[in-house]
Amino acid sequence: MVLFWVEKGVRIFRVDNPHTKPLPFWIWLIRQVQNDYPDVLFLAEAFTRPKVMKALAKAGFTQSYTYFTWRVFKLEIEDYLTELTQSPLAEYMRGNLWPNTPDILSDFLQQGGPPAFKIRLALAATLSPSYGIYSGYEWCEARALPGSEEYLDSEKYQLRAWDVERPDNIRRFTQRINHVRRANPSLQQYRNLRFHRADNDRVIFFGKRGADGSNPLLIAVSLDPFAPQQAHLHLPLGDLGLSAEETFQVHELMSDRRALWRGSQTQITLTPEHPAAIWSVHRFARREDSFDYYY
Repeated sequence: MVLFWVEKGVRIFRVDNPHTKPLPFWIWLIRQVQNDYPDVLFLAEAFTRPKVMKALAKAGFTQSYTYFTWRVFKLEIEDYLTELTQSPLAEYMRGNLWPNTPDILSDFLQQGGPPAFKIRLALAATLSPSYGIYSGYEWCEARALPGSEEYLDSEKYQLRAWDVERPDNIRRFTQRINHVRRANPSLQQYRNLRFHRADNDRVIFFGKRGADGSNPLLIAVSLDPFAPQQAHLHLPLGDLGLSAEETFQVHELMSDRRALWRGSQTQITLTPEHPAAIWSVHRFARREDSFDYYY
């Protein structure tokens, strides 16, 4: 069955609940397919015990669901994503971050309105090069069965025609963040994630850059969908090859605004309407009394 669809041009398979099948079966199937079609990808759609999720990754699944859906506080996000990208787990398991799924509409999304959808999308799209959203996300569909994380009008049981002009949609935000991802190679890498200090537990701050130091990005996301949040960001000047006395330019890619920063700290304000900032860092080099970009 898999080879039938591969020969029709399908190259990505999302496997539902693979943990309910014997692991030797997946080892055999994935090997048989990838021997002839090495570009075929398998996504393990499994929310199960960590040991089993790791075993599926070792069995050959290219990407795996993660517990990102339920990591909403700063410390637990930092701890979990550090484990995924910096520990030995990263040698064989590549996390695909999903803010929601066909089966799961988290409490955070149910209660936070469009700002919550923006926050979770920004985190998923920048923490990992692989993320996914379930149909209806761009329109902030948040109606759940009372007392559950199940959708009230799930597409598992019916056909839906979405009103694409719903006033609470985040289509432009989604388009913008996907454009930023495509334009910046650092966001297309997995193990280059590093968390930095922000003096506010409701603001998370991290960076990504290429192995050769190219395309350095700094990213701040509010974790509060209800109120503005200010934070002092402690800039990783050493990682960027900058001194505390050096002036450098940052280009905020979500708003397309530029600014000059200097020193080891900067203060920012993030709002529910604009909960995420992605800065591209540009160092200046003085040459014959003119400034040129160093990177």
